[in-house]
Amino acid sequence: MIKRLHIRNYAIIEHLDIDFAKGLTIITGETGAGKSILLGALGLIMGDRADTKSLYNQEEKCVIEGIFDLNGQDLSEFFAENDLDNETEVVVRRELTPSGKSRAFVNDSPVTLKVLQDLSAELIDLHQQFDTLDIHNLSFQLRMIDALAGNKERLLQYRNVYKEFSANQRRLDELLRRNEQSTKEMDFIQFQLEEFNKAELVAGELEALEEEHTRLTHAEDIKRTLGLAFDALTENEQSIVGQMQSLGNALITIGKYAPKLAEYSDRFANMIFELREMSNEFEKVAEHTEYDPERIQEVQQRLDLIYRLLKKHTVVTVEDLLAIQTNLEQQLAGFADLGNEIGALREKISTQQEQLYRWADELGDRRQAVIPDYEQKVVDMLTQLAMPYAQLKIETKKLEALSPTGLDEIQFMFAANRGSRLQQIKDVASGGELSRLALVTKSLVASSIPLPTLIFDEIDSGISGDVALKMGNILRQLSNEHQVVTITHSPQVASKADRHYFVFKVDKPDRTVTNVRLLSNEDRIRAIAVMLSQSPPSDSALENAKELLGL
Repeated sequence: MIKRLHIRNYAIIEHLDIDFAKGLTIITGETGAGKSILLGALGLIMGDRADTKSLYNQEEKCVIEGIFDLNGQDLSEFFAENDLDNETEVVVRRELTPSGKSRAFVNDSPVTLKVLQDLSAELIDLHQQFDTLDIHNLSFQLRMIDALAGNKERLLQYRNVYKEFSANQRRLDELLRRNEQSTKEMDFIQFQLEEFNKAELVAGELEALEEEHTRLTHAEDIKRTLGLAFDALTENEQSIVGQMQSLGNALITIGKYAPKLAEYSDRFANMIFELREMSNEFEKVAEHTEYDPERIQEVQQRLDLIYRLLKKHTVVTVEDLLAIQTNLEQQLAGFADLGNEIGALREKISTQQEQLYRWADELGDRRQAVIPDYEQKVVDMLTQLAMPYAQLKIETKKLEALSPTGLDEIQFMFAANRGSRLQQIKDVASGGELSRLALVTKSLVASSIPLPTLIFDEIDSGISGDVALKMGNILRQLSNEHQVVTITHSPQVASKADRHYFVFKVDKPDRTVTNVRLLSNEDRIRAIAVMLSQSPPSDSALENAKELLGL
């Protein structure tokens, strides 16, 4: 419930504090005194759009602050979702600067207007005479029936699964779209992969093939040159190794006379050994080197294949091609996984859908069970409020597909007068009739809807006398379970207050401002008497006021 409303620098309010309590709070005042301004200020902390034109002093910021007691109301999930401190007392503040900048806070944490709107929807039900009233709204009508049917927990369970079900359906649609689009892509990837698989590429083979190709195409030159080198080194009569051997022997001889020359003799011997080894290698290579046109063709074909793949995929190494092949394999595996995911998701959606249909039928049965009694009670109460021919019929229609609330569409059909055709509420009810209907419908479900505070703005418009008195009794009864705040022009309604505030204007030298004061019992007598007659009130009006107040 709301405990206090603080207003500073708003419209014609310079500074104002109003304390609220449990039960029924009535706000009255002269026409134009600023009662609607209080609701405008309240609307700001409920997330309404702000306008710098509403600043009392254009040089200072406007501050609207509401303090709410959440005792007995669990909003822990809301606070957790919005990263807010979960306190039993919540301070909601809205600030508007002269530059037009608007800021909102919940327990001093900055929040968006959307958060304010969502929070206020949990705290306050604001009924304004000239608003598009929520009773017109089909979803609100269904909400009232669900409240009467005790569907809260079942509906929460249904919505949680429906939310996941809807997300799964969107995911399935996306997967099917991707699967359809990817068929051609998958065929192309399969074609490329088959080309790679046939190629059987091996890391490092390009360099080896190029080297082999060069060697094979120059085999005759290699064989001839190595043969000449072998012959020159060791085979002919004047071989290089033979000559060096003779020189080596001579070095050994003179080494006897000059010991320092012995190391040259050793080095020379090593050179002869290396040349002999080299000659042997030349011989072996020359013997195994043959011109092989068939092998040259095989190597050239293999190189052509690799070069073509390199050009096709715009890379430079076989390793790059192997990486592309691996990527294609992974993509193809991904398509296979997509098919598996589609199958699993379809099965899950089917299970959820079956469960949701079963729950939706249960919700519908419970709704149908409470509708007849609710219709009759509304008609009975409207009869008490001088609408003896009023009719209310709640039509239900089965939807073709599951919705967030099940399979039911509920619509209130209303007729205010004898012989009138039942129509949608927005098409038939006048202001006064709509006010009475809204009060009756809400009062009958008040104990089932978790709204701690109900605010009615001129809900008694268009009624008076005994009807207004009965409306006051309904508001009074409603306040036994909810905090009710009512702005009224009706003395009969005002007489039912637990706390009565009077809104009035004060003329200052430079401008007029709005103020509010809590009325004492004596003040209430006079205020209600004025509402009954005139100012100053007549003696009979004062007596009537006392009678209304039970004094």
